Amino acid sequence: MKKILIILFAVIAVIACKPTKKGYTLPDPHDVIMYEVNPLVFAQEGAFNVIANRLDSIRALGVNVMWFMPTYEQGVEKAKNSPYCIKNYKAVNQTYGTLDDFKRLVSLCHEKGMSVIMDWVANHTSWDHVWIKEHPEWYTHDEEGNIIWPATTNWEDVADLNFDNQDMRLAMIDAMKYWVTEVGIDGYRCDAADFVPFDFWKQAVDSMRAMPKPLLMLAEGKRADHFDAGFDMNYSWDYMNANRDVFQRDSSAVKLFMTDYMEYDTIPQGKVKLRFITNHDEAAGHSPVQEYGGVRGSIAAFVETIFIRGGALLYGSQEVAYPERLNFFHWKPINWMSNPEVYNEYKAILQLYNKYGALKWGQLIGYPQEDVMVFEKRFEEKKQDFLILVNVRNHESKAVIPQEWQNKKATDMIKGGKVELPVQFTLKPYEYYILK
Repeated sequence: MKKILIILFAVIAVIACKPTKKGYTLPDPHDVIMYEVNPLVFAQEGAFNVIANRLDSIRALGVNVMWFMPTYEQGVEKAKNSPYCIKNYKAVNQTYGTLDDFKRLVSLCHEKGMSVIMDWVANHTSWDHVWIKEHPEWYTHDEEGNIIWPATTNWEDVADLNFDNQDMRLAMIDAMKYWVTEVGIDGYRCDAADFVPFDFWKQAVDSMRAMPKPLLMLAEGKRADHFDAGFDMNYSWDYMNANRDVFQRDSSAVKLFMTDYMEYDTIPQGKVKLRFITNHDEAAGHSPVQEYGGVRGSIAAFVETIFIRGGALLYGSQEVAYPERLNFFHWKPINWMSNPEVYNEYKAILQLYNKYGALKWGQLIGYPQEDVMVFEKRFEEKKQDFLILVNVRNHESKAVIPQEWQNKKATDMIKGGKVELPVQFTLKPYEYYILK
């Protein structure tokens, strides 16, 4: 690995928020704080209304985008109770509530200043979807003429759609428009986007952009052509995996700088990689508390993940440090009153993220070191200058302080008060500082 002393990026200037008719704003992708809603951690039945009662707490974290995992009617035939097994693209899962309940929930999100995106599952449907009987040609078949599940997967509960069929494409785009026009949502997180052909995404996103309302489009994938298709954001899988190497396998913290650079070096200007330490897929294997060495490690990982670049994701349950895996196929109650100190810490972190543009899309100056993430975020126009220190180890570590910060006092933006910065600064296990 090349010896890198300073990584300097001139990050894109912020694009103004897009106003909507109801008074809330659709945030620029660089400003996103997205909250992933898994209805099955809110209630076994009637989740839409239970979630509505939690909106103030979620909004208080600083969230400006609510992403709802699939809320559509689920299939039964060959099903495994996956919310990604869709029986009807234009109906809600009655276990969660009624369509009117969902409309009310979307409206409440808007009233509280949060946009809403839904999960769109384009790659496949359930085996009892009406399309299978009425339009079997809309699906992929094997040599014997049988409809198949998606190739190279074990997703036996779903049937693979054939994107060579133009009528199927138009029917899907029509269904995507339905939730925008009838319910008022603000965009989509498109599931398994790497499995779906580029030319369909281009067709679909162009069609959605032609609607009279601004939309946020997120692709769950890492293909570079998602941005050419018109998506605003896609997934930062590489950075998440680099985090695992650093926290679990003691790789050098330099790897995080290199991964950040490589991810952004390959995408068009103005586009954003969604940064996260967990989501529903990852939490199904291990909670971030398990993966990152405990509560302190998980928060340390979150801090360096969202402040090195903008575009942040918080998975519902993360803010209370839920300690176990969450199988999103089944109901799992969460005690939202547990670990209030963790909730308040996430709230303090995200309030800083919202308040200071430098921490999201400011100029990045990295000082790669083995055990501590050390980087500055600057916004010279507003005279904002921050130094972020994150110990990525479960032991005491020393960081070399950048020369212009040495032997000076800085304000601790989380704990308050002043911090003296010698040439070498010692951090406790998984300790972090956001200094101004």
